[in-house]
Amino acid sequence: MFWIYLKIVSDMPNPNLKENKFKRAILVPFRGVVKAISKTWYVKSQYKYITHHKLNLKNPVRYTEKLQYLRLFVYPKNPLISQCAGRAGVREYVNKKGFADKLVPIYGIFDSFKDIDFDKLPDQFVMKCTHACAFNYIWKKKKEIDKKALEKKFNKWLKTNYGKKTVELHYAPIKPQIIIEKYLEENGKLPIEYKIHVFNGKARSMYVVTSRGIDIRYNNYYIDWTPFDGSQFNGWKKTDYPLEKPEHWNDMVEMAEILAKPFPFVRVDLYNINGKIYFSEMTFTPAKGTLILDDDRCDFEMGEWLDIKEFISAK
Repeated sequence: MFWIYLKIVSDMPNPNLKENKFKRAILVPFRGVVKAISKTWYVKSQYKYITHHKLNLKNPVRYTEKLQYLRLFVYPKNPLISQCAGRAGVREYVNKKGFADKLVPIYGIFDSFKDIDFDKLPDQFVMKCTHACAFNYIWKKKKEIDKKALEKKFNKWLKTNYGKKTVELHYAPIKPQIIIEKYLEENGKLPIEYKIHVFNGKARSMYVVTSRGIDIRYNNYYIDWTPFDGSQFNGWKKTDYPLEKPEHWNDMVEMAEILAKPFPFVRVDLYNINGKIYFSEMTFTPAKGTLILDDDRCDFEMGEWLDIKEFISAK
């Protein structure tokens, strides 16, 4: 009967993408208070509000539930995870694992915006905060930079405790800095991203991000490159044409598994530009684990791939 219900759900448009904006407006001002009282309560409330599922932390079964468990009780206690979640620290880790040649070249790591000498930078580059997700800017023409506005934005970001703000506490110990990377492009556009999900050391699935900055698309696959459409999440759309497996794909999977070996779960993001593999980042709690999958069954399928019994029994 349960699987019949899941089949009915999977054949319908995802109902969980609807948001009650009135309810959100009422709740948002109280987020800080709830976080201060109980981070577990906050995460449970956030998970229920976004996914419409009750969060089971005593016996997590879903992939998204297990991510919440790791988010709250496991990842904040692991210094290596904090290192690898940071854009500067992870470079040391990738280098130590033998993939120094896969790192994107950088122009420097800076403690403050005022330390940056823009005269020494090329015309195109990427600026990112080391301690957070999505705190970044891409510049294609240096002469168009409004330095005063950019400094204001980065100063605000550098003062933000991202781990505390998002309750992804493995980010909290990361030193806030600015890293400036080489701008990568492929055929005049931002390169395709390959986001490989590794469960207990084994790559199982991934999604491919194309047309970034234009008409972004997400195509989900099992690791053998067969479609995994049900794991499409949060209303994102895929391309209307199939994607080709990149050159040296097996090398990319092997690299992801080597980097992910010490961790129960991590997403390893890579580029492949004309056959040259580049490392992008490692993400331990994608979208804070609050993913709304197109087919609810995929949440259970991926949950079976992720074994966290050792952490639950040790708690």
